[in-house]
Amino acid sequence: LCIIFLSPQGSGMANQHYCLRWNNYQSNMTSVFHHLLRTEAFVDVTLACNNHSLKAHKVVLSACSSYFQKILLDNPSQHPTIIMPQDVCFNDLKFIIEFVYRGEIDVSQTELQSLLKTADQLKIKGLCEVPEG
Repeated sequence: LCIIFLSPQGSGMANQHYCLRWNNYQSNMTSVFHHLLRTEAFVDVTLACNNHSLKAHKVVLSACSSYFQKILLDNPSQHPTIIMPQDVCFNDLKFIIEFVYRGEIDVSQTELQSLLKTADQLKIKGLCEVPEG
Protein backbone atom coordinates (compact mmCIF):
# COMPACT_ATOMS: atom_id res chain seq x y z
CA LEU A 1 0.00 0.00 0.00
CA CYS A 2 1.30 3.43 -0.92
CA ILE A 3 -0.13 6.49 0.84
CA ILE A 4 0.42 9.88 -0.76
CA PHE A 5 -0.43 13.11 1.03
CA LEU A 6 -2.38 15.48 -1.20
CA SER A 7 -2.32 19.21 -0.57
CA PRO A 8 -5.11 20.35 1.74
CA GLN A 9 -8.19 21.87 0.13
CA GLY A 10 -9.11 23.76 3.25
CA SER A 11 -7.84 24.43 6.71
CA GLY A 12 -7.54 21.91 9.51
CA MET A 13 -6.71 18.22 9.77
CA ALA A 14 -10.21 17.04 8.80
CA ASN A 15 -9.80 18.50 5.32
CA GLN A 16 -6.52 16.77 4.46
CA HIS A 17 -6.70 14.25 1.61
CA TYR A 18 -4.67 11.14 0.92
CA CYS A 19 -4.29 8.97 -2.16
CA LEU A 20 -4.29 5.26 -1.30
CA ARG A 21 -2.61 3.25 -4.05
CA TRP A 22 -2.42 -0.53 -4.44
CA ASN A 23 1.16 -1.04 -5.64
CA ASN A 24 0.61 -4.24 -7.66
CA TYR A 25 -3.01 -3.62 -8.69
CA GLN A 26 -2.53 -4.25 -12.44
CA SER A 27 -0.55 -7.46 -12.03
CA ASN A 28 -3.02 -8.72 -9.42
CA MET A 29 -6.04 -8.03 -11.66
CA THR A 30 -4.35 -9.70 -14.63
CA SER A 31 -3.49 -12.73 -12.53
CA VAL A 32 -6.98 -13.01 -11.02
CA PHE A 33 -8.79 -12.69 -14.36
CA HIS A 34 -6.50 -15.30 -15.94
CA HIS A 35 -7.17 -17.65 -13.00
CA LEU A 36 -10.93 -17.09 -13.37
CA LEU A 37 -10.65 -17.99 -17.05
CA ARG A 38 -8.60 -21.15 -16.38
CA THR A 39 -11.07 -22.36 -13.74
CA GLU A 40 -14.09 -21.14 -15.75
CA ALA A 41 -15.32 -19.28 -12.66
CA PHE A 42 -17.98 -16.66 -13.41
CA VAL A 43 -17.72 -17.19 -17.18
CA ASP A 44 -20.75 -15.70 -18.90
CA VAL A 45 -20.18 -16.06 -22.64
CA THR A 46 -19.29 -18.94 -24.96
CA LEU A 47 -17.39 -18.47 -28.21
CA ALA A 48 -18.20 -21.17 -30.79
CA CYS A 49 -15.66 -21.67 -33.57
CA ASN A 50 -15.32 -24.55 -36.06
CA ASN A 51 -16.94 -27.23 -33.84
CA HIS A 52 -14.97 -26.05 -30.77
CA SER A 53 -15.87 -23.63 -28.02
CA LEU A 54 -14.24 -21.40 -25.43
CA LYS A 55 -15.77 -19.74 -22.41
CA ALA A 56 -14.89 -16.21 -21.35
CA HIS A 57 -16.12 -13.15 -19.47
CA LYS A 58 -18.23 -10.53 -21.23
CA VAL A 59 -16.55 -7.67 -19.38
CA VAL A 60 -13.07 -8.74 -20.53
CA LEU A 61 -14.14 -9.27 -24.16
CA SER A 62 -15.98 -5.93 -24.19
CA ALA A 63 -13.01 -4.07 -22.71
CA CYS A 64 -10.61 -5.48 -25.30
CA SER A 65 -12.71 -5.54 -28.48
CA SER A 66 -15.27 -3.17 -29.98
CA TYR A 67 -16.42 -6.14 -32.11
CA PHE A 68 -17.37 -8.18 -29.04
CA GLN A 69 -18.65 -5.11 -27.21
CA LYS A 70 -21.17 -4.34 -29.97
CA ILE A 71 -22.37 -7.96 -30.18
CA LEU A 72 -22.78 -8.21 -26.41
CA LEU A 73 -24.57 -4.86 -26.11
CA ASP A 74 -26.93 -5.82 -28.94
CA ASN A 75 -27.65 -9.22 -27.35
CA PRO A 76 -28.07 -8.80 -23.58
CA SER A 77 -28.60 -12.52 -22.93
CA GLN A 78 -27.37 -13.82 -19.56
CA HIS A 79 -24.94 -16.33 -21.13
CA PRO A 80 -24.83 -15.83 -24.91
CA THR A 81 -23.07 -18.08 -27.38
CA ILE A 82 -21.28 -16.10 -30.07
CA ILE A 83 -20.81 -17.98 -33.34
CA MET A 84 -17.50 -16.83 -34.78
CA PRO A 85 -17.20 -15.96 -38.48
CA GLN A 86 -16.43 -18.98 -40.68
CA ASP A 87 -12.92 -17.77 -41.53
CA VAL A 88 -11.82 -17.44 -37.88
CA CYS A 89 -9.42 -20.23 -36.97
CA PHE A 90 -9.95 -21.79 -33.53
CA ASN A 91 -6.20 -21.67 -32.82
CA ASP A 92 -6.18 -17.91 -33.51
CA LEU A 93 -9.19 -17.46 -31.22
CA LYS A 94 -7.39 -19.32 -28.40
CA PHE A 95 -4.35 -17.06 -28.82
CA ILE A 96 -6.56 -13.95 -28.81
CA ILE A 97 -8.37 -14.99 -25.63
CA GLU A 98 -5.02 -15.65 -23.95
CA PHE A 99 -3.80 -12.23 -25.13
CA VAL A 100 -6.79 -10.29 -23.78
CA TYR A 101 -6.47 -12.00 -20.39
CA ARG A 102 -2.68 -11.91 -20.02
CA GLY A 103 -1.65 -8.97 -22.18
CA GLU A 104 0.90 -11.05 -24.09
CA ILE A 105 1.28 -14.27 -26.06
CA ASP A 106 4.08 -16.21 -27.72
CA VAL A 107 3.38 -17.28 -31.30
CA SER A 108 5.50 -18.72 -34.07
CA GLN A 109 6.23 -16.80 -37.24
CA THR A 110 4.01 -19.20 -39.19
CA GLU A 111 1.04 -18.38 -36.92
CA LEU A 112 1.56 -14.63 -36.83
CA GLN A 113 -0.05 -13.52 -40.10
CA SER A 114 -3.27 -15.46 -39.51
CA LEU A 115 -3.44 -14.28 -35.90
CA LEU A 116 -3.05 -10.61 -36.83
CA LYS A 117 -5.69 -10.94 -39.57
CA THR A 118 -8.14 -12.44 -37.06
CA ALA A 119 -7.25 -9.81 -34.45
CA ASP A 120 -7.97 -7.10 -37.00
CA GLN A 121 -11.29 -8.71 -37.93
CA LEU A 122 -12.29 -8.93 -34.24
CA LYS A 123 -10.88 -5.45 -33.48
CA ILE A 124 -8.65 -6.66 -30.65
CA LYS A 125 -7.02 -3.73 -28.86
CA GLY A 126 -3.25 -4.07 -28.65
CA LEU A 127 -3.03 -6.38 -31.68
CA CYS A 128 -4.47 -4.07 -34.33
CA GLU A 129 -5.13 -0.40 -34.96
CA VAL A 130 -8.45 0.41 -33.28
CA PRO A 131 -9.76 3.99 -33.38
CA GLU A 132 -10.19 5.58 -29.94
CA GLY A 133 -13.70 6.18 -28.63
